[in-house]
Amino acid sequence: MPGILAQVRGRLIVSCQPVPGGPMDRPEITAAFARAALDGGAAGLRIEGIANLVAVRAATRAPVIGLIKVDLADSPVRITPTVADVQALAAAGADIIAFDATDRPRPEPLSGIVAAIHAAGRIAMADCASADDARRGVALGCAVLGSTMAGYTGGPVPDGPDLALVADLAALGRFTVAEGRYQVPADAAAAVAAGADAVVVGSAITRPEHVTQWFVAAMDAAPRKVTA
Repeated sequence: MPGILAQVRGRLIVSCQPVPGGPMDRPEITAAFARAALDGGAAGLRIEGIANLVAVRAATRAPVIGLIKVDLADSPVRITPTVADVQALAAAGADIIAFDATDRPRPEPLSGIVAAIHAAGRIAMADCASADDARRGVALGCAVLGSTMAGYTGGPVPDGPDLALVADLAALGRFTVAEGRYQVPADAAAAVAAGADAVVVGSAITRPEHVTQWFVAAMDAAPRKVTA
């Protein structure tokens, strides 16, 4: 399994997660996005949901980070919150299983989530919002640390990626994945310079609704040339 990390070291990972309920939100389209990303040079994929994961795994043997997003009534944690989620992801073919590693109320303890990932023979990826989250992940035995949750645990969401957190994660000596608001190639290059072993890009590649909104907003905010 460590060979999986070698395959994505220094490379791009594309998050193929269509906008929920949008026109692209179908497993066969997710698999098509995955194939297109790999054709473009991506080395790995980040896939949400069992149906999407099964479709992607049928299309490629490339390394896959798997996760499940669940909206819970009594917890803000959405990414792979239960052992049952872990087991379903492992059965569907995820190589790496990502989970929310933040210090927030959750339905099941982090220790059980990580133990289940290891019991399934998979690599544990701690999706972090802070260096404290990352240290917690290291203590639990996670091989991969991601900056995924930076800016998403309360308050306004920043415009750009958290490169300082990437550097903090890299300093802990685990495989570091930069993720979260990487919207242009220069952002990915900056993450590598900050110490990232791999970079995940999602919306800028696989959510045309979001990219369209960026262009529309920029045009709406642009000064208009006044003509006589």
